Parts: sequence; C-alpha cells; structure tokens
Amino acid sequence: MRDNPTSSTGLFPKLLPTSSDAPPWRLLYLFALYRLALGGLLLFLTTVFGDALSLNNLEQNWVFLICLAYILQAAVSIIIVKTQHPTFPLQLAFQVGSDIAVITPLTYFSGGIQSNLGLLLLISLAAASLITRSRIAYFYAALASISILLEHTYSVLTHEAAITQYLQAGLLSTAYFAIAWLAHTLSRYAVASEKLAKLRGIDLSSMAEANRLMIQDMPDGVLVVDERGIVRQSNPSAARLLGQTFSSGQPPLLSHHSALLDAMFAAWRQNHALGNEVVRLPLTNSLVRVRFLPVQRDSFWGAVIVLEDMQRAQEQAQQVKLAALGRLTANIAHEVRNPLSSISYAAELLLENQHDATQERLSRIILDNTARLNRIVQDVMQLNRRDRINADQIDLTKRLPNFVEELCQTKRLPPAIIAISAPQECQVYFDRGHLDQVLWNLCQNALRYSQSMAGSVSLHAFQLGNGRMALEISDDGPGVAAETAGKLFEPFFTTNAGGTGLGLYIARELCEANGASLEYRQPPEGGACFRITFGAPNEP
Repeated sequence: MRDNPTSSTGLFPKLLPTSSDAPPWRLLYLFALYRLALGGLLLFLTTVFGDALSLNNLEQNWVFLICLAYILQAAVSIIIVKTQHPTFPLQLAFQVGSDIAVITPLTYFSGGIQSNLGLLLLISLAAASLITRSRIAYFYAALASISILLEHTYSVLTHEAAITQYLQAGLLSTAYFAIAWLAHTLSRYAVASEKLAKLRGIDLSSMAEANRLMIQDMPDGVLVVDERGIVRQSNPSAARLLGQTFSSGQPPLLSHHSALLDAMFAAWRQNHALGNEVVRLPLTNSLVRVRFLPVQRDSFWGAVIVLEDMQRAQEQAQQVKLAALGRLTANIAHEVRNPLSSISYAAELLLENQHDATQERLSRIILDNTARLNRIVQDVMQLNRRDRINADQIDLTKRLPNFVEELCQTKRLPPAIIAISAPQECQVYFDRGHLDQVLWNLCQNALRYSQSMAGSVSLHAFQLGNGRMALEISDDGPGVAAETAGKLFEPFFTTNAGGTGLGLYIARELCEANGASLEYRQPPEGGACFRITFGAPNEP
C-alpha cells in the first residue's frame, strides 16, 4: 500500500554507492569495462585500418602489441575489482596509470601529438575525478600532462616533429587540468546532493512511517484515495467498518469495496459542501460519519476519507457519563443511604401507628420510592465491578440448576416455570459473581414479561460452530418492539415504571469484561431472547 522510500529501483540507483563514505566499486567496475572496450576498438582499428592510418610495419606492430597488452591489463582490472582487493585507491591509480602508460606510446607511434589520441586521456581523467571525489585527480592530470609533453619532446628529438606543436601539447595539458577541476567540482556537488537526498529520504521515510503508525492505530477508519479512486492506504478500522479486506498487492478501487463511499466521493468532488454526512454502511450495518479531507499539491490529488464510528462515539460518551456518575455515587452513597434509611424507618412507624387510609397510602408511596432510590444507588455502584474479575472455569450443566433453585426460592416461584437444557460438557470461563448477576438480571426481565407458566422461561446452553459456548435466556412474553430493540442496552432506558434502566447495561458490561458478548435476538416464534456468547476456553 505504500512505497518504501529507501528502496532502490531502476538503473542509476544501483550504480550509486549505498553510502557516501563507501568506495564506489560499481563505478570502478564500469570504468574497467570501458577500458576493455576501448582497447578492443583500438586493436580492431589497428588491425583492419592500419594501412589507412599511414603506419609503417614497425609502428603497426608496436601499436598492435600495446593494444593487446592494454586489453589484457583491462581484463585483469575487471577481475581484481570483483575481488575488491587490493584497496580501492590502489586499483583506481593502477587503471588511470595504465591509461597514461598506454595512450602516451600509442600517441608516439601513431604520428605524435597531431594524432589526437591524447584526447582519450580526457575521458580517463574525468572518470577518475568523478570516481575518486578527491584532489588526487589533479595528480593524475599532472602525470598525463608530463607524459604528453615528454612524448612530444622525444618526437622532436627523434622524428623531427614540429616545435610549434608544443602549443597543441600545452593546450592539451591545460585541458587535462581543466577537466580534472571540472569533474572534481561536479563530484563535490554530487556528493553534497547525495548526502542531502539521503537525509531527505530518511526524513521522508520517518514521516511516512510515523503517519502509517498513526493511521494504523486510529480508532476511526481512514482511507487515502487518489484522484482516480484508488485506495492508496487504509487502516484496520476501515476494513472492520466496511467488512472488507484490502489486499497488499495491486491498489484496489474504492468502488470495488464500497459503492456508497465511491458515490459520495464523486459527489463531494463536485461540491465540497456535501461532506460530513452520517450514513449506515451496507455490509456491516455500521453507523458512521463520513468526512472528506482534500489532499492538494499543484492540483487536486485525492482525499483522506475518515469514517467516524458513531456507535463507538456514543459508547465513549456513555462511559464518560457513567464514570462520572459512578464516582459521584461512590462519594455520596453513604450520605444518601443514611437519609433513606431514616425516611424508610419513619415511614414504617407511621404505617404502623396510623390507620387512616390516606396516610397509609402516602406512607406506602414513601416506602416504595425510598426502596427504588436505594436500588438505583446499588445498580450504579455495580458499574465499578467490571474491573474486578476473578474468572474461573464454570460448568453450566451443574451451575444452571443451582442458580434456578436459588432464584425460585428467593422469588417464591415454582421451579417448573424455568426450563433448563445444556449438554453434558459445557465449560465456560467467567467470573462466578459476575455470571450470577448477569443471569439474575436477565431472568428477572424474562420472568417479568413471561406468561408465568411451566416452561415460560428457558435457559438453553449449546455450542456454536466456532467452538464457543452460548447461553440463551428466552421467554414467551410479548417480545420487544422494533423501535426499542436498539435502545435495550442504553443506560437508564427502561419500559418498566419501577426499573432503573441499568440492568441490561450492567449485564452487557460484565459480559464484555469477561471476554463474552451479550446481544438481543428476536425469536421467530415470538417472545424475547438474550444470547450470551462466551469466550474461547483458552481465553480469559
């Protein structure tokens, strides 16, 4: 999904050294290949066009032998460059010195300075200056200049060459120094540019990695889409909300993963005021707020699509509200319960001493409301229990009958009203106190709305296809209306006038604290059903 800025692709990055301090063996190898090709070309020209070059037999033989020796020396240079031994400066000096030692006698036997073979040393000096990137290139230029001047001097003494050609030899020597200086200067700029590019590459790589980590860890879904609708980057939250998996190979099209988002992206490109809309995603039924953030360079490049999970935002708001309420209740529970106890005790005394029907009714109202306030305080204080977990292996086959017996004795109900079905082996990992509280809340709801006949409430434990255990608590009551089914687990939501609206919320919180989940299911035959899906046996 992203490019690695430190990777090298193409021809030229492979030719550059991996570090400005490392010897550029690759360049030295290419220089040796050039010298081998040059030797072969000179040998070919000498052999085929020797007569056309006005060379006598002696001169042609010497040129042939020198070119042959040059080819052998270039081949040896290629071999020792591969071994990288001896050191890099020695090998470079050996190759440049060989060029000077070969081209100087070739110039002499080919007619002197007027043959212009000395120009070949310009290429060698330029290559040496670029490769070595140091001032030793001036030393190589000095050696070449001395060789050319000595060659012309020897030609003047032995072949009666024109003295006026010293000017040409001097200009050629000047050109050696000029090309060495120019190549050395360019190499310095190249080194500086290489270091700067490397630093910028490291900075860009660090920034890209930081951005990737930030995007990957964001709870909201993030999609980076270019102007063609190709998803360049995504995070796990986006895949979870969309119910899609983004491959790491060929960049996928947004339209292939979400036609809804693709249509919204196209509409937003026409009118940027259309962003920041709340929609429900088709596959996962997740409610998200979609925001588009344009990515601008010289022109429009693409956008960052942010998928804000509205359910998570609502849950966070509820957690903040309930945490504050829990802290407040814990601080004032003692002060609230003491007045409640006094009020309740006084109302009971009034109820015993007064025989007036109106006063008796008012006293009963006081007692009922004090009991309700006390239940609210107790339920809110239960919100802090989810952090104190002492999970253990529980066999539902044995635990459910004991729980039903305790419940029926406390509520004074006939045991036949609750039916139990569970396999022989039904092990779950859960906190015993938390499980009792969850079952108590769910069974109380089921009993309240059931028809109170034999088998009106059922506890059915079974194994799911993924190997996890599930427990369903269902009743034969009127069921839950569709408009209220989505609010069942919201805190303080209740359809019972005397309820606190915290029972189902606390049950779900305790299930999640134990690695389980609680959900409402609408049975096809009617009634209501709540399913607890326990975690895997090896998951606490």
